[in-house]
Amino acid sequence: MSLRINGRPLVAPKLNRRRALAVLEKIDEILHWEKRKERERDVRFVELGRYLCEVRAGQYWRIENLRSFDEFLEKRFPDSRRKAYYLMAIHENLTQVPKQALRDVGWSKAIELVKVARRDQEEFDCATWLHKARSLPKEEFKGEVEKHLTGRETEPWELLYFKLYKSQLPVIERALETVGLMLGTNKSRGYCLEMICADFLAGANLDGTDAEALLLSLRHIYGLLPEEQRSFFRHELAGLSCPA
Repeated sequence: MSLRINGRPLVAPKLNRRRALAVLEKIDEILHWEKRKERERDVRFVELGRYLCEVRAGQYWRIENLRSFDEFLEKRFPDSRRKAYYLMAIHENLTQVPKQALRDVGWSKAIELVKVARRDQEEFDCATWLHKARSLPKEEFKGEVEKHLTGRETEPWELLYFKLYKSQLPVIERALETVGLMLGTNKSRGYCLEMICADFLAGANLDGTDAEALLLSLRHIYGLLPEEQRSFFRHELAGLSCPA
């Protein structure tokens, strides 16, 4: 078996059978423990990430007659290989952070630390970010990381899942596209959907049956408009309020 790096053949590393068996046994032990103790998942992820990196580097999957590291992960992580790669990224990118400190903050916050470490590289301020990870709730910490990476403030968000029939998609896509053209193509689909819903609520309450809902909808629509259209709206509103 051979690998290629930058077009050059590389001989597969010599297989240390004894070490490979010991590492594979350790991985299976941790994964079995996870099934029985949820808390241990947040304690032993550092150890698991280190062993997974060793399996990849030493090609220990060959002990089990597997063809690749991906096939090894499919066997050990049938639900999601992504988690395995997350754990490996923690091991590879957070070498400055003490292992016990990583265990204390947990693997979900450690993943956020990886994003900062990859971005900042040599300038990664380990002590400051570790303090934030320890002191802030998970969602607030994710917000801090997002602000650091993008330079923008974020607000809590949520993914929505619901089924649509294929016959419904053309109408929905056309509505989102139309709103996008009105507001600007840089607006997200979630932003456009909010505009559609606010417009619907405003229209549904034009008869004044629910004045609060109408006011809320109008406020949302106004907030979604570009500044130029807001200015035009204020000008029109001022004209209506002045007696003829």
